Amino acid sequence: MEEATKLTSRDRRLADSLAVIPVPAPPAWERVQREPHLLDYLLTLRKHQWLILTFLLTVVTVVTIASFKMKPVYVAAASLEVDRENHDVTGFQGTGAYDEYMDMEDYIETQSKILQSETLALQTIKSLDLSRYSEFGGRSDILSLEHGSALQKRPGILGAFLGSLSVKRVPNTRLLEVTFEAQDPQLAAQVVNTHLQNFIEQNFRSRYEATTQASNWLSSELEELRIKMEKSEDARIAYERENQIWTIDEKQNITTQKLADLSKDLTEAQSDLLQRQAAYQLAHSDNIDSVPLVRDSPVIQDLLKRQSELDEQYTDAVSQFGPNYPRVQRLQAQKKDIESALEREKHNVVSRIDGEYKTARDRVALMQDALDKQKAEDNSMSEKLVQYNILKHDAESNKQLYDGLLQKLKEAGITAGLRSSNIRVVDPAMIPTGPSRPQKARNILLALLVGLVGGVGLAFFREYLDNTIKSPDDVEMLSGLPSLAVVPQIANMNGFGRLAAAAETPGTNGSSETHVELHTHRQPKSQISEAFRALRTSLLLSQADHPPQVILVTSALPREGKTTATVNLAVTLAQLGDRTLLIDSDLRKPGVRNALNLNVSKDVGLSSYLAGVATLEEATVAHPTIPNLVAMPTGPVPPNPADLLSSHRMREAISWLRQHYKFIVIDSPPIMAATDAVILSALADGVLLVVRSGGTPKEAFLRTRDLLMAVKCHLLGVVLNAVDSSAPDYYYSYRYYPYNYGYGEEGKEPKHPFGGGGR
Repeated sequence: MEEATKLTSRDRRLADSLAVIPVPAPPAWERVQREPHLLDYLLTLRKHQWLILTFLLTVVTVVTIASFKMKPVYVAAASLEVDRENHDVTGFQGTGAYDEYMDMEDYIETQSKILQSETLALQTIKSLDLSRYSEFGGRSDILSLEHGSALQKRPGILGAFLGSLSVKRVPNTRLLEVTFEAQDPQLAAQVVNTHLQNFIEQNFRSRYEATTQASNWLSSELEELRIKMEKSEDARIAYERENQIWTIDEKQNITTQKLADLSKDLTEAQSDLLQRQAAYQLAHSDNIDSVPLVRDSPVIQDLLKRQSELDEQYTDAVSQFGPNYPRVQRLQAQKKDIESALEREKHNVVSRIDGEYKTARDRVALMQDALDKQKAEDNSMSEKLVQYNILKHDAESNKQLYDGLLQKLKEAGITAGLRSSNIRVVDPAMIPTGPSRPQKARNILLALLVGLVGGVGLAFFREYLDNTIKSPDDVEMLSGLPSLAVVPQIANMNGFGRLAAAAETPGTNGSSETHVELHTHRQPKSQISEAFRALRTSLLLSQADHPPQVILVTSALPREGKTTATVNLAVTLAQLGDRTLLIDSDLRKPGVRNALNLNVSKDVGLSSYLAGVATLEEATVAHPTIPNLVAMPTGPVPPNPADLLSSHRMREAISWLRQHYKFIVIDSPPIMAATDAVILSALADGVLLVVRSGGTPKEAFLRTRDLLMAVKCHLLGVVLNAVDSSAPDYYYSYRYYPYNYGYGEEGKEPKHPFGGGGR
């Protein structure tokens, strides 16, 4: 066409090497992070709704069937009070002394373990003959249980019994709750009551046996202690008589008392002697008048008074009558008599003081001699009392021990005769009115909850394991590349599973052949056709004034719909009225010739031109039914495709074809399978990546992007292929692609942005 001559020629150097340009590192592509939204979780649940529903129904069905098939189980319960051990029933002192040091918590826990002991369980099994019941084995060959005997083999019924028995403590109390499960409600209550009776009987029997053993031991010890006490008392009395030890009380004897009395009397005599000695020394001094006995003597005081009166009378008489007056002479004679009497009286007092002093001195000497003798006697008695006290203490100890053991023996005898126990049944077990399990309604509700939660968890886990690209949002968040088109997946004759609906194309033999690659030509009103027209629009608008002329279409992995996308893109470009060339550069597994239903020889194509055996005109062929579409098949499959594609003839071919075609679309092999697409990307104006929704792993997609960017090619964008339009992922993303609505209906022709629709 003439429009081909109007194309602007590109300045490309034919001698440029097609070698990959090494770069320091691929460009850093940051993922577009998006905060998780509630809608994302809802879409995940909707996407896996059948998985959730299947899991939910399975769990509910299994639980329901199991609940209705289970035999009803009845639970009988009784409460038991555990009081302190050795409770003081008799009122004797000493029976509750251990209670002050007992740890009540440990004691209750011990009793709980005893209730679950195998010995007590075997006693209950034997007393009720539980082996005849089917739920406990249905056998009657249980070994007989003797008290204190050991079984050689553990019977199987024991595990079934203990598994049905449960003992729990009521918090903050001394109560134990004992429960038992059985299929017979009457049997459940009977087992609990019998088990508690056996427990109380065992508790009483153990206490009775312990008391009996203690009584027997006390009796034997008491007889020996009585003999020992008698011997020690006889030895004490014999020693007391032999040494004449007479005691006043427990702490004193006669010798000690006499010593104390003598010591006291001697002290008093010595004090009196000191007083007498002081008076004696003062009496023999020059100042006799200062002696207290002289000064305080009534006779001397009377004489002194009479002397004073005579002195006054004598003085008056002398002054009145003179010294020679007879009265004066008589008064003078009386004065001399008084003075003589005073001297005699003072002498008598001094003599009396001397006598008293000598008497006191002799008394002290006698008492000191008596005290010394008593001390000697007391020392001798003290030596005798050492052995006496030993004998006395031994006798008293034996007597106290004998009295204590005698009292304990009497208490033990009384205790053994009393049938008392610190275990009391508060509430005996009654026959349950209804089964405790299975609780069918609760089980079904729990199954619904577990099934729903498990199904949701399984759905999210499956979504977590799904590492494929499913929506345009995944493409943009992973790579930052635009999603140019979303090609839907629709149903065909066999249901869902193909990339596009099959279009029946008449074959050469008159039969109908199916080719999804020509869908845009056979069904221009379909959603797939509109998707490729949207891709065409995106490519034409991708670069201002100069849309890409040479477009390379590739994918990460095989079977992603790359060839289908290439053919349909070439068809839509040809529908614009521009000459379009479709090159099949997949020299390993070609598919364009079959996709276009070209009836041409396999010996002429791109490989024959690159090998120099054909020209470009000979290698190209026009499509018989699609105007403006020319195809270049691969030709013979060469052994070295990469070498041919990197040759100068390939560059020369692209340069010549640019001048004769408006658009050149190249179908290349998958990048992860071969390097052909990387080589051809250096010759193209842009590269399209085809990604299969739900089939292309994210790692392969990112690796493909990095390989293409490493050679500095121009990535135009991504074509998301085989999208299930009914899937929640697409439902969430397709609001950006409104072309899905209104197409595929009869009588409605889609409008194309460049006016080329339908051609």
